[in-house]
Amino acid sequence: MYIPFENLPEESKIWIYQSNRKFSDAEFSEIETALQSFLEGWAAHGTSLESSYQLKYNRFIIIAVNQDIQAATGCSIDSSVEFIQSLEKKYNVDLLDKMNVTFKLGEHIAHKPLIDFKKMVKDKAVTENTIVFNNLVNNIEEYNESWEVPAMDSWHSRFF
Repeated sequence: MYIPFENLPEESKIWIYQSNRKFSDAEFSEIETALQSFLEGWAAHGTSLESSYQLKYNRFIIIAVNQDIQAATGCSIDSSVEFIQSLEKKYNVDLLDKMNVTFKLGEHIAHKPLIDFKKMVKDKAVTENTIVFNNLVNNIEEYNESWEVPAMDSWHSRFF
C-alpha cells in the first residue's frame, strides 16, 4: 500500500539504490510510475506493506516501509530486489553494486568505483568536507540527518 513518503514514521526502514549513471527525466518519470505500481501491490505474507519512495537527483531510488504496521520479510525483500533488477535490465544501469561511491563535486553528482574514490582522496581531489551520499543509513530519521553529509561524518571518513 503506497502512502506519501512524508507520512511514514521516522523509524521506517529504507533501502537506497544508486545508479551508475544519471537517468533522464523521461526515464525517471517511467521509474516513478513503475515504482508506485510495485508498492501498491507489495506485501509480506499476504499483508500489504505501508510503503513509499523518493527519487533524488535523477540517480537515487529510495524505498521505505513502515515496519510497525507489517515488517518486510525475506520474500517481500526478495520481490523488491527483483523489481530493482528489472529496472537495471530495462535501463541498462547498475543499482545494486555497493562498491561505488556517489558524491558532490560542486553542483555535479559524481559516481566512482570505491578504488577510484580512494585515489581521489590520495590525490586530494576530494576532501573530508566533500559531500557524500551515505547509503548505509537504515531508516528515515538517519536518511534525513545523515544521508547527504561531509565525508568526515560518514563511513567514508576511513579513507582520510
